[in-house]
Amino acid sequence: MFLKKVRKVITALVIFVGATANAQNFKVVLDAGHGGRDFGAVKNNFTEKKIVLDVTLKVGKILENAKNIDVVYTRKTDEFIELKERSNIANKAKGDIFVSIHANSVKNAPDAYGTETFLMGISKNKSNLEVAKNENYAIVLEKDYKTTYAGYDPSNPESIIGLTLIQEQYVLQSADLANKIQTKFDIDANRKNRGVKQGPFWVLHGAFMPSVLVEVGFLSNLEEGEYLNSEAGKNEIARSIANAIIEYKNVYHSSAKTTQVTATKEEIQKQEDNKLELQRKENERIEAIKKEAERLKEVSKTENATEGTRTVTKESTSKVKDTGVIFMIQIAASSKEIDTTPANFNGLEGVTVSKEDNLYKYYYNSTSDYEAARTTLDKIRPKYSTAYIVAFKNGNKISLKDALR
Repeated sequence: MFLKKVRKVITALVIFVGATANAQNFKVVLDAGHGGRDFGAVKNNFTEKKIVLDVTLKVGKILENAKNIDVVYTRKTDEFIELKERSNIANKAKGDIFVSIHANSVKNAPDAYGTETFLMGISKNKSNLEVAKNENYAIVLEKDYKTTYAGYDPSNPESIIGLTLIQEQYVLQSADLANKIQTKFDIDANRKNRGVKQGPFWVLHGAFMPSVLVEVGFLSNLEEGEYLNSEAGKNEIARSIANAIIEYKNVYHSSAKTTQVTATKEEIQKQEDNKLELQRKENERIEAIKKEAERLKEVSKTENATEGTRTVTKESTSKVKDTGVIFMIQIAASSKEIDTTPANFNGLEGVTVSKEDNLYKYYYNSTSDYEAARTTLDKIRPKYSTAYIVAFKNGNKISLKDALR
């Protein structure tokens, strides 16, 4: 009789402990970048600290209304929080993930747009380091920052290399979370996917959990800045981040599955209207490019018919062809393969891709005429300032010096 009672007590305890373990919620730490005297990026009358706070609070509200999720904020108002304190808040809360939300801005590329998500890592990529430099620079607004961040120079983000990389043990989960966020941006919000990247971000450095820093778009791009500053844009971005977090939680956490949120009928209609408008603009741009190409063809015919023009003659062109050299213009490189549709490349048709050294490289135009390649390069430079000519012979890349011998 006594043994039966003991068994019942043990069974009840097991059920209780199991229920308690299953009831433990998934804890998300949300960090709105900048705040207070740290404005972040300020471009086209858009202010980063305000936009990212609004987005963060919207993400939090969605998650708070979902099942089995607790939310912790590093800030809920316009206040200055030290970078180191942000990860301290996350660690004290024993968060399951840390998500820091920011907006991007660049000086000399007003057409740059799209989303990108970073995890902590060492990068030699100049653009990645520039983003890290911008986001880390808030350190100089802190008192005694030289003592607090001993060994770190905010103007040189690579100096973080000498410090302990706590995030190394979470890199795979951080990468998975980052990928889920970028996928949601791409598919659900129809934003340009600039990929998952690594960078030396101090705000991620000290968090003892999978951590990512999300750049929701470029305030330096007037059109994207207006989108991010709108309620519809903030709602769409917030829903994408929240659904990615829910998807990650359902994979990695033992609590019951959480349902993702969907857009309202009004929001869906606005999305469709926006897509139609974007498609209309894209069609207009492609049509303008076609007309310009036709105009240039006519100009080229006229010039070829005139003596003393600077265009290459048929005879010299045939000599170039005989060498077997092909000139192409490299316009971009990415660690992730991007669909080569005109919409992804500023309306350029005929973009090709080749995987080289773990990078996808994107080429435009193919000609055996070097002067024609130079002319094309000059035309696309306003859209791709870093584009350059590359040469191939028998399918192998060669130097321009060898190609022009």
